[in-house]
Amino acid sequence: MASRGQVLKLFKLLHRTRQEVFKNDTRALEAARQKINEEFKNNQDETSEEKINELLKIASDVEVILRTSVIQAVHTDSDKILLIPRKDLLQDNTPYFDKPTKKHES
Repeated sequence: MASRGQVLKLFKLLHRTRQEVFKNDTRALEAARQKINEEFKNNQDETSEEKINELLKIASDVEVILRTSVIQAVHTDSDKILLIPRKDLLQDNTPYFDKPTKKHES
């Protein structure tokens, strides 16, 4: 059963993620804040357990997508964009090899 506490926890998590992902972008921060608040307010009177769990799953998926897929970018010139990735998005670069290495058989 989805408790009020679970809903509140996810609500707060979405807002924390929003603050991290859209850091220093007041327009995006405000738009995300309004959207999160609107979606939760529109569904605050939902009583169906199945529907509540579905909405929680959607909200959780949105949080993961925001945290793992969104990168900020700034126009620095008419034809240039500066990407500003967060440290948690950066990964070690795996070198590319034209020829696959041979596996040793045991």
